[in-house]
Amino acid sequence: MALLDQNLFHYSLLSLYLIGPPTFISLKFLQAPYGKHHRPGWGPTISPPLAWLLMESPALWLTLLLFPSGQHSANPKALILMSPYLLHYFHRTCIYPLRIYRNSKPTSGFPVSVAVMAFGFNLLNAYLQARWVSHYKSDYDGGLFWWKFFGGLVVFVWGMRINMWADRVLLGLKREGGGYKVPRGGWFELVSCPNYFGEIVEWIGARANHRWYLEKFKEDYPRSRRAVIPFLC
Repeated sequence: MALLDQNLFHYSLLSLYLIGPPTFISLKFLQAPYGKHHRPGWGPTISPPLAWLLMESPALWLTLLLFPSGQHSANPKALILMSPYLLHYFHRTCIYPLRIYRNSKPTSGFPVSVAVMAFGFNLLNAYLQARWVSHYKSDYDGGLFWWKFFGGLVVFVWGMRINMWADRVLLGLKREGGGYKVPRGGWFELVSCPNYFGEIVEWIGARANHRWYLEKFKEDYPRSRRAVIPFLC
């Protein structure tokens, strides 16, 4: 049984790596058809709030389902380490759809095909995150755990704050009606999509972990290994 689970985890992780490059390349030429980029030809649609609720939900229910079965499930460090991930996806699954519903006038629907793809990705991601933190991670007793955690947490909270602020500005513009407007103020003066920037920053704590490995193991650490995106970054 243990070997079966290890194989499942291994091939799930491999699948995540393998879908990354073709997804990256395809999105260079093909814009995902939702929100302001919506266009016909992608099949039936559902309301955007419902789409966000359904496609993001595996990050919550699957994580909560799998976590108790891990060997570290009762370890406070594992529970704390999992909490930022759950916080982010609680916002994305529950709070954000409600904000869309309450603050946006009816617009074009969200393609079911895109929601299904996002649902599949979140199933895979939730499985890997929950099993790694609750079962396969092996350095909870290391003396640097709290330094790494709080360092990453500061970056995560900063990113989430930017992300939520940008969402609030964009939803406010939608609530005003009158079509699309140019967002102004704050991070919108620096980048077009501070909501995406904030979400990237939330997860960039992984880069700090990568740097820590390089500094600790020096020549013994594989130089070809990247922090988050294989072969790139």
